[in-house]
Amino acid sequence: MKIMIRRAVSGLMSVYVAKKDLEEPVVAVEKPGLWGGTVTLANGWRFQLPEMPGDTPLPITVEARRLAEGAGE
Repeated sequence: MKIMIRRAVSGLMSVYVAKKDLEEPVVAVEKPGLWGGTVTLANGWRFQLPEMPGDTPLPITVEARRLAEGAGE
């Protein structure tokens, strides 16, 4: 699923899912560098992000995999 990740002036990140016309703030990040880990949105959705360099500039649109809710990893 294509998602856009951006960082607001306040430093908080949000994810926009165009297919669902949904924008939610990121509430948890698995890896400090963001890439290659999971992010959790305020609505509970979780996405597995692709591996990318840590200095990848935002905003960026990436192909991410939405993880099933309640899946233990």
